[in-house]
Amino acid sequence: MKDQEAATPGDEGRRLSTRETAELLGVKPETVYAYVSRGQLGSRREPGGRGSTFDAEEVEALARRNRRDTGGSPSTGGELSVRTGITLIAEDRYYYRGVDATELAARHTYEEIAEWLWTGELRPGVRFSAPEATVAATRRAVDALPEHSGPTDRLRVAAIAASANDPLRYDLSEDAVLGTARTLIPTLVAALPPMRYDPRDDGPLAHRLWTRLSGRTPDEASLRVLDTALGLLVDHDLAASTLAVRVAASARAHVYAAVSAGLGVLEGPLHGAASGLAHRLLLDVLEQGTAAPVIADELRAGRRVPGLGHRLYAGEDPRARALFALLEAVPGAAPALAAARDIVATTARHRPLHANVDLALAVLTVASGMPASAGETVFAIARTAGWIAHILEEYGERPLRMRPSGRYVGARPPQPLPG
Repeated sequence: MKDQEAATPGDEGRRLSTRETAELLGVKPETVYAYVSRGQLGSRREPGGRGSTFDAEEVEALARRNRRDTGGSPSTGGELSVRTGITLIAEDRYYYRGVDATELAARHTYEEIAEWLWTGELRPGVRFSAPEATVAATRRAVDALPEHSGPTDRLRVAAIAASANDPLRYDLSEDAVLGTARTLIPTLVAALPPMRYDPRDDGPLAHRLWTRLSGRTPDEASLRVLDTALGLLVDHDLAASTLAVRVAASARAHVYAAVSAGLGVLEGPLHGAASGLAHRLLLDVLEQGTAAPVIADELRAGRRVPGLGHRLYAGEDPRARALFALLEAVPGAAPALAAARDIVATTARHRPLHANVDLALAVLTVASGMPASAGETVFAIARTAGWIAHILEEYGERPLRMRPSGRYVGARPPQPLPG
């Protein structure tokens, strides 16, 4: 069967061409193959045929799911639901494209995970590198910021500078987006001011990032924790920053603009900046020698104890569990680990809350002599890879589908003119 031909509607098990499949789904032909690569649609190449064919019933079922998921039905209970094949969170575990994320991060580097998440191909030893001219432009822009600027300020400015340096940024084809992804992440890292010189500045991304976070020479155990943390934090379903990224991508903003949208949301204390609060809490406990008075001060002030609990996990945050296990091997991490356990145990007397990834990140940053903002930097760099996966996925959907309708609750018209 040729790609331009298909069986008649009455045929049993009829097959559709790529063009017919795209028309039925309301997408571009290349998006059809994106569905195939994500495992959402099967394809078959007929002997002697010039293209793939698709089972008509399977295509129609996918089209029905697409309409149901994006139709804005009142049955959603007022919550926005977005179809995605990237991350599943279920029963206190989470999965990237069906693969246990903690196992993936234990066996592969951040760059390998990112590449696999974007393309479906695992490339052992893959390294991302940035063009020298782009790095120079982003460093100039970042260096012009005031000294008190935070890491997310620097990353946002770096993303904008990298965008201005890329005249082809409006090319939203998959190959172009992947090319941008592989250079943007190392550009963001390189734009951050180094805290120590490292001749291996072209090594694994975790090594390059370490020099921007700590003035200490890293040991292998610490580098492993940092690289694993990057892999664990790549994505976490539709967090607030990821939703912002998808809204931008839905409007067909280019990659740099969509990532900038995510960075803007990430800075909130309930999101990427939460690890900084846990870092300061840990330092207070270490200074006091016990968690009890520190926790009492937090509760007296009516504040939520940072680093504890997560709305998506009834039990322990699997990311925290994986990092705490690795932190046991980090030289000098024992006091911070003991303080973290004290925080959990003290709080559990009144409310049984488990440690989350923010507390685990805080143990790493405190034990490594990093500033309180270091966890936010790790979070932002890690999550950029996940955002790009969502951007690629959203570019394959109907444009502007992320346009909910407002429920107006103001004064009913007509109202008199003010004044």
